[in-house]
Amino acid sequence: MVVRAVSVPIEQIARGVSQPIEQIVHGVSEPIGQIACEVSRPMEQIARGVSQHFEKGISIRAERDSLADLKQRHGCDYPGCEHRPSDRKNWMASLGPGRLAINEIVWPATHNSATNGIGSFITRPFAECQTLSIYNQLVKGVRLLDVRVQQDGLVCHGPIKGYHVGVVFQDVKRFLSETVSEIIILEIRTEFEHNDPPEFDKYLVEGLGDYLIRQDDNVFDMTVGQVLPKRVICIWKPRNSAAPQVGGLLWSARYLKDDWINTDLPLTKFQGNLTHLGEQPPVSVRKFFYRVENTLTPQADNPGLYLTALTGWINGYARLFIAQCFSTGIADRLQVFSTDFVDDDFVDACVGLTYARVEGNA
Repeated sequence: MVVRAVSVPIEQIARGVSQPIEQIVHGVSEPIGQIACEVSRPMEQIARGVSQHFEKGISIRAERDSLADLKQRHGCDYPGCEHRPSDRKNWMASLGPGRLAINEIVWPATHNSATNGIGSFITRPFAECQTLSIYNQLVKGVRLLDVRVQQDGLVCHGPIKGYHVGVVFQDVKRFLSETVSEIIILEIRTEFEHNDPPEFDKYLVEGLGDYLIRQDDNVFDMTVGQVLPKRVICIWKPRNSAAPQVGGLLWSARYLKDDWINTDLPLTKFQGNLTHLGEQPPVSVRKFFYRVENTLTPQADNPGLYLTALTGWINGYARLFIAQCFSTGIADRLQVFSTDFVDDDFVDACVGLTYARVEGNA
């Protein structure tokens, strides 16, 4: 009797104890599973990111190798390629203002021209496209400037700001005061996702009025000598304000066109530039300037690369591009050629082709 009376509560106690233990084990196992799942997700993302970065590196290497092979197989010879101006500061004057037609010029241009010293030492490697001042670029032979501004009149590249645009005017006027026959195209635009500086068109005219070439389609058929003593074609591209008036001192956006190819792949950019250039009419008949940008743009799938590194993948192929324009029968369309971190050879490549056109060899 005693044994039976005791065995019943022991069985109940055992069952009662086992149930909470099972609940505890089940309760613990669920969060452990959740934790494992949460940990695995970022690990998968990291693995995918590493894989994509690795694949991107392979693509870049293949494109760089292809460009190098193209250069080795076809070379960089074209009419005027051996010409080197003795004085880059006055290269238009050396070709003869009376002989040099506006539509024959291959304009050496810089991309994001007013970014020297922009931002802080942290942001600068991602925003600085030129290390030379505007004045020193002009002395080197650059003849088209690309300047971006924000609402307060500071030059900028995206969200990163630099000096006031008045510095650009000072440099331009200093250069013009030291030369006689050099013509400049000054493109000023309100940067993407920024507002126009108030009454900026008036500011431009007041700052450069004595030098401004009036908007006129006939300018494309004139020589430099016929345009002088005026010296600056100023193209103003606002985002919100009215476009410059026809026949005014400022030129509207329709007078400078391009097809921006947003990539960090050098062969993709090179071939895309050839394709878009081939779609343009010859310089002898069109009434606008067309720009080819020999530049690369950082991409989200290849972060951490400075602009100087990207530039090195394509800068050495400017002469190859001109040579390929001749090989493909579109050299008569090339007009504005733009680069990051401009150097002497880039300027010479453009001036050489201009020289060949003046001499009737291209």
